[in-house]
Amino acid sequence: RYCYERNLAVNPQGGNTGLVGGSVPVFDEIILSTALMSRIISFDKVSGILVCQAGCVLEKLNEYLGEQGFVMPLDLGAKGSCHIGGNVATNAGGLRLLRYGSLRGTVLGLEVVLADGSALDCLASLRKDNTGYDLKQLFIGSEGTLGVITAVSILCPQKPRAVNLAFLGCQSFAKVLETFTTCRAMLGEILSAYEFMDEKCMELVEGHLKLSSPVTDSPFYVLIETSGSNSTHDEEKLNNFLEQAMTSGLVTDGTVATDDKKIKASTWFIWISLIHQMLWSLRERITEALTRDGYVYKYDISLPVGKLYDLVTDTRARLGRSAKNVVGYGHLGDGNLHLNITAESYSHSLLDAIEPFVYEWTARYNGSISAEHGLGFKKKQFIQYSKPNEAIFLMQHFKAMLDPKGILNPYKTLPSSS
Repeated sequence: RYCYERNLAVNPQGGNTGLVGGSVPVFDEIILSTALMSRIISFDKVSGILVCQAGCVLEKLNEYLGEQGFVMPLDLGAKGSCHIGGNVATNAGGLRLLRYGSLRGTVLGLEVVLADGSALDCLASLRKDNTGYDLKQLFIGSEGTLGVITAVSILCPQKPRAVNLAFLGCQSFAKVLETFTTCRAMLGEILSAYEFMDEKCMELVEGHLKLSSPVTDSPFYVLIETSGSNSTHDEEKLNNFLEQAMTSGLVTDGTVATDDKKIKASTWFIWISLIHQMLWSLRERITEALTRDGYVYKYDISLPVGKLYDLVTDTRARLGRSAKNVVGYGHLGDGNLHLNITAESYSHSLLDAIEPFVYEWTARYNGSISAEHGLGFKKKQFIQYSKPNEAIFLMQHFKAMLDPKGILNPYKTLPSSS
């Protein structure tokens, strides 16, 4: 309210882990941090509904819920520092979306402070509420441009009793796709993650981070996670799938870490936990390995699953030796590609070769130029590659209505007026 009355711009900031500059001030905005808003307000064990303030760190929430026998419906590489308010404001996706869906489905209610300082209390704890417009959806993914999220009500699933991992090698991306089709058909309801990465990713992880992969000499790698309530049932399904994948030639090599609760020795559980952590590290620490390879150009793209890796191949051919490495990895089950290009240092001519080529390529196949990271400051001028002019015009109307003075996170998400 103070800033609204004095026409002072405000930049809401949570864990500051975004990749598109959404939480970074551009000029002289006042930073409004949610770091001290870290209280868990309530948790209902019967419904699984958590109500908490926006500054709660995702990993801390997951630890709290774990003690109650539940988990957060999202999991991110930045979980140790990102805030749930920022997750909701950017509609973060992550590793569990395949199983639990997006935040647009799991967030039940929000408390939001509007540009003039008034509080909008839509902090519902109901799974069904058809009374009028679903206002919370306006703020989910709005990146702090329409209001500041201060509290969240979110539906949390029960913690799975049995978690299994399989790390597999495939000889082509066509095999990766066919393996996914077979995996989805045979694992059904227990499939919780299907991640892929190319051999360049593994080379960087092994070279820069000294992590060793249990599977080698494959052009592509797949990490599959199952989560269920019966270890015997889940292992049987996973073993049947692996047998089918191996005998049909979809997979050339692989390793499995099963969560066998029949063995009670504590040392066994520690060992299994370390194996799980090691396998996930091969996927989650790709970003860290890339930063050690040089300057990184990052692209977060949604595409029809069959076209996912073609963008990497075409970008690699286009850039040739002007780029150090061009790699592709991501959430294949969601059609989400992380295209990363590294160079020894920032080069404007290299950026010109990448953009708008990547966005034009994505638009050609009806993809999205931002699958889960938002637009922020860095991507806002490219929104037209994913949204028609009519939609952008409507978004600008929403912004003008809710923030008539334009003080909330200015210069972000929506393109500048010409």
